[in-house]
Amino acid sequence: MFHLRLITRTGFLSIALLAVAFCACAHGVSAQTIQRTPSDVVREFYKAMREHRYKDAWSMTIYKPAVESLTAEEMEDLRPTFEEQAAKVPEQVEITGEQIEGNTARVFVKLPATDSSPQITSEPVVLINSGGGWIVGDQANQAIVTKAGRRYFLDAVIDVNQNAIEDFLKHLVALEAIFATTHDGALGDLKALVSAGLMSNDVVDPKSTGYSFHLTVAKDGKSFVAGAEPTRYGHTGKLSFWMDQTGNTKKIDNDGKPLNSPK
Repeated sequence: MFHLRLITRTGFLSIALLAVAFCACAHGVSAQTIQRTPSDVVREFYKAMREHRYKDAWSMTIYKPAVESLTAEEMEDLRPTFEEQAAKVPEQVEITGEQIEGNTARVFVKLPATDSSPQITSEPVVLINSGGGWIVGDQANQAIVTKAGRRYFLDAVIDVNQNAIEDFLKHLVALEAIFATTHDGALGDLKALVSAGLMSNDVVDPKSTGYSFHLTVAKDGKSFVAGAEPTRYGHTGKLSFWMDQTGNTKKIDNDGKPLNSPK
């Protein structure tokens, strides 16, 4: 049986006043004394990334302004990019050291050996103290992200998609030239290029590229026209592309519509 000790009215009042004083004190110093260390922040960031809690993860970094007001649909658009980053996070994050100099910190994370890097390495993660707490990132990039705001990641994905499609179109001329050398000078459509082992279907997969790509070869096999338009204009891309077998390329913002041959 538990025995409760009675508290007198005076004793109760003293305890209450003590509690009030403690709370007031705590509110005044909590930001200074109860603060996540740089290592704590790095661990929580990696944990959130592994658990696919991307908005939580990026909110611990200088990229918070880029994600905090994104819609669920926009976050879904960015998911492939975030998952690519999350895949690089090791299952076990081992921190080997921490250095703090003023408002900048470096947390050294031990990275496991991989095929591309057979030796175990230790890589520093840079953090800055912002608003009384540590966040992942540096001041120079923080200024860029703050200026771009919610468009930072969205525009970055658009740039990546557009650059990737333009690079593929440039490479396509060389692929067609290789194909023609073994097909009596005839050019090949996408199916023929894939069958010849010159490219894979996922190179132009709309789900991964954000673009709808099409290639039309003339009946005589001597010429072709290629084009690409964003699957979701303003989200996965803005520019539409057109190119022929000479490598002559046209790219403009056409509201997501296909381009005709240049006049």
